[in-house]
Amino acid sequence: MPVWLELAIRVAGVFVAFLVLPLIVGQTEHKVMAHMQGRLGPMYAGAFHGWAQLVADGVKFAQKEDVTPRAADRPVFRWAPVVALIPYLMALMVIPLGPGDLVGQSLDVGLFFVLAVLGIGVVAVLMSGWASANKYSLLGALRAAAQLMAYELPLVLSAASVAMAAGTLSLSGIVHAWQPWWLAWQLPALAVFFVAGVAEIRRPPFDMPIADSELVFGYMTEYTGLRFAFFLLAEYVGIVVIAALTAVLFLGGWKGPGPDAIGWIWMLVKTFAVAFVVIWLRVSYPRLREDQLQKLCWLILVPVALAQLILTAGVNIAR
Repeated sequence: MPVWLELAIRVAGVFVAFLVLPLIVGQTEHKVMAHMQGRLGPMYAGAFHGWAQLVADGVKFAQKEDVTPRAADRPVFRWAPVVALIPYLMALMVIPLGPGDLVGQSLDVGLFFVLAVLGIGVVAVLMSGWASANKYSLLGALRAAAQLMAYELPLVLSAASVAMAAGTLSLSGIVHAWQPWWLAWQLPALAVFFVAGVAEIRRPPFDMPIADSELVFGYMTEYTGLRFAFFLLAEYVGIVVIAALTAVLFLGGWKGPGPDAIGWIWMLVKTFAVAFVVIWLRVSYPRLREDQLQKLCWLILVPVALAQLILTAGVNIAR
C-alpha cells in the first residue's frame, strides 16, 4: 500500500472516531441522566427509547442564530470554539485502539505528546472569555485557567508513575508492559489521574468555570448555535480522550480475553466504562466550591501522586 494512501486511511479513521465516539457518549449521557434523575424528556424523542434526541439537539443548534457581541473581538471570538477542539483531535491521533497499526500515528513519546497538547485547551477558554467582552465570561475563563493549570500537575505526575513503571513513554509500549497486578500497585495513580482528568475537561463536580448560579454560563455565555455546539463537542471528545488514556495507562488498553484481533473491542469497552463513570459523577455529586477545588488538588492529589511516583521509583531501583 502506498504511504500516502495508508496515511489518508489513518487520518480518516481518526476523524471518524473524533466525530462518532463523542456523539455516542453524548447520547449515552442523555439516557443515563434520564434514568438516574427521572428525566422523561430524552426518552420520547423517537419511537424507541428516545433514539432521536441527539438528532433533535443537532437540528436545534443548526437552526439557532449565530450571534456575535458588538464589543467582542470578532476573529478571536469566532476561532475559540475551533481551537477548543484541536488538542483532542491531536491526542486521538496517537492513542492506540489496538495492537499493531490500529493507531493514527505511533510515537515513541506518545504520552508526552498527549499531555503537552492537552495543555492547549486553556488557550481556547481564555480566548473565548476575553473576546466575549462579558464580565461573566472573563471570570469563568480565569476560573478555568486556574483550575486547568492546577490540575495539570497531578495529571502529569500520575501519568509519569505509569511511564516509569513501564519504562517507556510510548502508549503502545505501556500497554505491552501492563500487567493485571498494576491495578493494585498503581491504584493511587489511577485515582489521581481520573480525578485530575475530570477536572481538566471541566466536568461536574469540577464545572466551576461555567457555574450557572453565579457566572450565567461562564466563558460560553455569549456563544450560540453551532459555535456553542463546538464547545459541547469538545467536552464530549474530552471525555473520550480522558477515558481512553485511563484505559491505556491503567486498565491494559486492548488487552483482554481472546486473540489480539478483537483487542479494539476491549479498548472500546474499557473506554466507555470509564466514560460512564464520568457521566455518573455528573448525576451524583454537587459542584465543588473554588477553595475546595484547590484544596483537593494541592493538599490531596499532588501529595498522593508524588508518593506514588516515589514508590514506583523505589520498586524500579529494587528490581
